[in-house]
Amino acid sequence: MFGLSTGLLVMLIICLLAACVFEFINGFHDTANAVATVIYTKSLKPKQAVIWSGIWNFIGVYFGGIAVAVGIVNLLPLDALIDQNVYHNIAMVLSLILTAVIWNLGTWYFGIPCSSSHTLIGSIFGIGIAFMFLTPEGTVALNWGKVFDAGLSLFISPLFGFFMAMLLMLIFKRLIKKKRFFKAADPDKKPPFLIRSVLIFTCTSVSFSHGSNDGQKGVGLVMIILIGLLPANFALDPGRNPVNLVGNVQVIEHYVGKIDTLQLSADNLKKVHAIDAGIQNMKGILGNEPVYMGISKNDKFEVRKDILSIASHTDKLLKSNEVESKNLLPISKKEMAILKLNLKEMKTHTEFAPWWVLLMISLSLGLGTMIGWKRIVVTIGEKIGKSHLSYAQGASAEIIAASTIGVSTLLGLPVSTTHVLSSGVAGAMVSDGGLKNLQSKTIKNILIAWGVTIPVTVGLACGLFLLSRYIVDFMI
Repeated sequence: MFGLSTGLLVMLIICLLAACVFEFINGFHDTANAVATVIYTKSLKPKQAVIWSGIWNFIGVYFGGIAVAVGIVNLLPLDALIDQNVYHNIAMVLSLILTAVIWNLGTWYFGIPCSSSHTLIGSIFGIGIAFMFLTPEGTVALNWGKVFDAGLSLFISPLFGFFMAMLLMLIFKRLIKKKRFFKAADPDKKPPFLIRSVLIFTCTSVSFSHGSNDGQKGVGLVMIILIGLLPANFALDPGRNPVNLVGNVQVIEHYVGKIDTLQLSADNLKKVHAIDAGIQNMKGILGNEPVYMGISKNDKFEVRKDILSIASHTDKLLKSNEVESKNLLPISKKEMAILKLNLKEMKTHTEFAPWWVLLMISLSLGLGTMIGWKRIVVTIGEKIGKSHLSYAQGASAEIIAASTIGVSTLLGLPVSTTHVLSSGVAGAMVSDGGLKNLQSKTIKNILIAWGVTIPVTVGLACGLFLLSRYIVDFMI
C-alpha cells in the first residue's frame, strides 16, 4: 500500500493509531467541560449527556471546516523538516504525539482542566526547536507568524472568557427575575423545562464548537503524519487539477507584475523576486500535467513550497503600507478581488484533508467523549467556586465558550475549550461573590497547568525527538 515496505506500512499505521489515541484522550479530557453543566445540574443523565456531546463533537469535526487543521500544519514548515530518511520523519511524528498523550493523561488523572491545544502546540514547538540542534545553521524550524497568532489566541481567549462570563451574568441578573435561575442546582431534582432546554442547547453548542476547533487539531496532526511519511501522495491535493493551478499563478503573475518595483523598498522587492521565482519554478515543473500523479515526489514538494512561498509573499505585499499608501499596485477593486480569489484557490491545492481523515478523527473524538468525564465534571461543578454551580453560571460560561470557540474556528485559530470554559465558570462565580468566591487551590492548579504546559511539552518533545533521532541513526 502507498508503495511502502511492510515495515514502513506498519509504522504508518502505528503513527495513525497514535494520533487517534491523542484525539480519543482529547475527547474524555476536554469534552468533559462541555457536559459538566448539564450533568451537574441534572439536565441530562451522565450517559445521555456524554453520548449527546459525542455525537455533536463528531458533527463538529466532520462539518466544521479545516481552517484550524491547516493552521496546525503550518506551524511547522514541513518543506524544511521532511527528511529523505523516512525513519527520521517517523521519529518526529511519534515524539510529537507521545509528548501530547503523556501530558494529557497526567493532567486528566489528577482532574486538572488542562488544555489539549496547549499540549499539542507545545509539542510542535519542541520539534521545531529540536531542529536547531540538527541543522548546520542552528535555526529554529518554526513558522513564527503562525506561532505568534496561535500563542496570542491561546493567551487571550481565557481572559476573554472570564470577563465576558462576568458581563453576561450581570445581564442575566437585570433581565431575568426568577431567583431559581441563580440558585445552586438541586442535586435531587431536574431544573425547570426552560432552564433545562437552555443548558442542553449550550452543551450542544460547546460540543459542536469543540469538535470544529479541538477536533481539527487532530486532523492537522494526521496531515503532518501523511505529509511526512507519504509526501508523494499528500504534499498536494490529488483531487485538484494542476492546469487550474497554472491558471491561478498566471493571474497572480499578471497582477503582481503591475507593481511599480522602482519605488519599492529592498525588502518588498525581495518579495516580488521570490514570487516570480516561485511562479517560474512551478510552471516549469507542471507544464501541462493533467493530474498530480504524473509528477515525482520531489517535484510535488517543490510545487508545495512554491505555493506556500507565493501565497505568503503576495499576502504580505498586498497588506504592505508602502504598496497601499503609494498606490504601487494600480488595479481596481474588481481586479483586486480577482487576485485574492486566485490566491485563495491556489492555496486549496495544499490546504486539504481527505474525507477518511475527518471520519477517523471524528470517531476518535466522539468515542473518547463517552468515557472518563467524571474527574473534570466534579472540578468544574464544585471546585472552582466556593458555592456550587448555579444554572445561570453554567449557562453563561457555556454560551461564552461556544461563541469564543466558534469565532476562533472561523478565523482558523486554535483555542482551548478547557481554559475558555473553566475561566468562564470562574468569571461567573466572581460576578456573584467577588474573588473570594473562588477556591484558591483549584484556581492555583489550573493556572500552574496553564503556565507550565507549553514549557514542559516543548522540553519533552524536543528531548524525545533528539533521543529518537540518535537511536535511529545508531541503528541504521
